[in-house]
Amino acid sequence: MLNLLHIFRPAPHKPRLPKDKIDPTYKKLRLQVFIGIFVGYTSFYLVRNNFSLAMPHLLQEGFSKTELGIILTATPVAYGIGKFLMAIISDRSNPRYFMATGLIFSATINFFYTSHSILNSIIMMFTLMFLNGWVQAMGWPAGARVMTHWFSETERGTKMSLWSCSQNFGGGLISLIAVAGIFIFGSWHSIFYFPATFALAAALLIILLVRDTPQSEGLPSIEEYHHEKNICESACRPDSEREKELTAKEILFKYVLVNKYLWYLAFANIFVYFIRYGIGNWIPTYLKEVKDFSHEASKIAILFYEYAAIPGVLLCGWLSDKLFSGRRAPMCILYMILVTLALLLYRFSPVGQPLYCTIALACIGFFIYGPLVLIGISAVDIAPKKAAGTAGGLTGITGYFLGTVGAGAGTGLLVDSFGWDFMLGILMASSVLAIIFLALTWKIGRVKKTVLSQSS
Repeated sequence: MLNLLHIFRPAPHKPRLPKDKIDPTYKKLRLQVFIGIFVGYTSFYLVRNNFSLAMPHLLQEGFSKTELGIILTATPVAYGIGKFLMAIISDRSNPRYFMATGLIFSATINFFYTSHSILNSIIMMFTLMFLNGWVQAMGWPAGARVMTHWFSETERGTKMSLWSCSQNFGGGLISLIAVAGIFIFGSWHSIFYFPATFALAAALLIILLVRDTPQSEGLPSIEEYHHEKNICESACRPDSEREKELTAKEILFKYVLVNKYLWYLAFANIFVYFIRYGIGNWIPTYLKEVKDFSHEASKIAILFYEYAAIPGVLLCGWLSDKLFSGRRAPMCILYMILVTLALLLYRFSPVGQPLYCTIALACIGFFIYGPLVLIGISAVDIAPKKAAGTAGGLTGITGYFLGTVGAGAGTGLLVDSFGWDFMLGILMASSVLAIIFLALTWKIGRVKKTVLSQSS
């Protein structure tokens, strides 16, 4: 499979531009590539979870909740595996075409749902969901490669946090597009093909806007441009190897699988994901059964939980850059402490007074997403640029598989066996365990930057 990489091979370096053109060209292209991956990753969410929106219609067609639930498991399983394996390929590819190709494939798969023969077959729907989850995994690693080459470590927390908000925008936008599609076309099948047309247009925009590396545009590396030199006491790679192209074997066995700090981050990610989905997936059930919420009040609480994440992520990333010069562990630990306190408020908020429980959920949403994003950024920071996607993929596959699956099946089992109070205690214990693993990465980036003279 790796022999096919020549199709997406990294762009070659171009001769250095004249000195007077470097600054304006850099500023223009940094904005351009950021817009490209922001719009691109937003559009991945236009063709990721469409099946969930179609489920009420499929129930009316005669499918059972059990059957649809089985189909739903295909995407996270494929995405979890693919995010790691596709990241290895992405690290050795041109993100301009790699990301666009993944989006084109995902949009094309959604067009297949217009077939009645597919919509009448559990096996075919499961297969399409699995394939879609796999190609969806081509989005994040390509964007991470772009971020590591065009934005330096002391600004990456802010910029990657802003980029990560694209998933929230895409996740909200798909509902509006789906409603508009049904109104325009008069068919619920448009839930699949109407958003897919926007995704195809976005793929073209990715090709037009995104560029591989600054050097492929005749520019110096971002570190040279910012007159910065990295001195990472605890990271696994010397600064001299920052721009070196790596083989798949080197990526895996020299920089990723043997890096103990990446494994600390991966284990922390399991517990953070467990909290995120242990709360998020069960909000309606918990609020109805324990806090006596109405259906309308539950929807409002979910809205606060989800959208509080956007300012929380942006603040967390910005503070990690400005207060800690690119160190991520301090902000992650602070946020997880506040998550623990918010979980206590969620547990002990009075029944019949939805305001307190809604505030608690907003606080959990505000603080839990920051560590989720910064753990991925930390993984990118401590690996070579050419292994950034794979490093992030390692934390992603552990969080997705063990954290998300545990939060789904595990939460239901624990609640049925021991009750909601016990489950919330497990969530608080998970927060403490996440803090312990994050603390093991405390020294990463202790000395990150020395400013070079302008003439160097």
